[in-house]
Amino acid sequence: MSGGLREKLGADLGARAKSGVVLVAVAALALGLGGGTTALLAALAGAAMGWEWRGVSLGRQESDGLSSAPLMAALAGAALATWASGPLAGVALLILGGGLGAFLDQRRGLDWRWGVLGASALGAALCAFVWLRGDAVSGLRTAVWLIAVVAATDIGAWAAGRLIGGPKLAPKISPKKTWAGLAGGVTAAAVVGGLGALWIPEGGAAGLAVFGALLAVAAQGGDLAESAFKRRFGVKDASALIPGHGGVMDRVDGLMAASLVLALITAALGGGALS
Repeated sequence: MSGGLREKLGADLGARAKSGVVLVAVAALALGLGGGTTALLAALAGAAMGWEWRGVSLGRQESDGLSSAPLMAALAGAALATWASGPLAGVALLILGGGLGAFLDQRRGLDWRWGVLGASALGAALCAFVWLRGDAVSGLRTAVWLIAVVAATDIGAWAAGRLIGGPKLAPKISPKKTWAGLAGGVTAAAVVGGLGALWIPEGGAAGLAVFGALLAVAAQGGDLAESAFKRRFGVKDASALIPGHGGVMDRVDGLMAASLVLALITAALGGGALS
């Protein structure tokens, strides 16, 4: 790699690429276990995100147990309930937990609307991912394909943004994101999505490429939404749970948004989005 190209990309390009590959490999291994193991992984992630969401909404990277507990329990419970009894059970727990959290927030003089928003947005995305993975026929292939597409989006957007630069995508929300980065992310996701036909042949390379591009836009939208949320409260990272990488929400915001969009498409098509 030439010196100029290396300077544009930055010294951490290799680390980013390796991190993305490792993330895909670890997630695929965990998801391959299936069943309750996948649901438990989602529940743990949900509890962590609930704790982070409450901390950010309080303007810091930590939140006390009392204010976080209802949201953490609602998100973790929704993931487990979706696996055990379907998405309607997950939604029921989200409503219950969100309502309890709102009641406690009012009693403590806090703005209850942020807790309800967290339960709704994060909970719906978690339930969507668990539901997609839970399909006995295509769940594993769908989950691995989805994670690969989101990882490609992140790497493609970052590399294109560094190499090309240009006009900013949303400077008031995320100053480093560019339109070139968006295009790079969409392109990378379309390529990886199309290659998914190697293990999802019934989806067709062209169709999977289109879905990959669509989910890339959703993933970047999720990233921007989380950035706007953090900027609203003056917080840089959702937490410091992952040293050097911020919080769980910082790592899976795009995956959560893409999961929700893919689940909605799958439900609208009668369970056959990728087939």
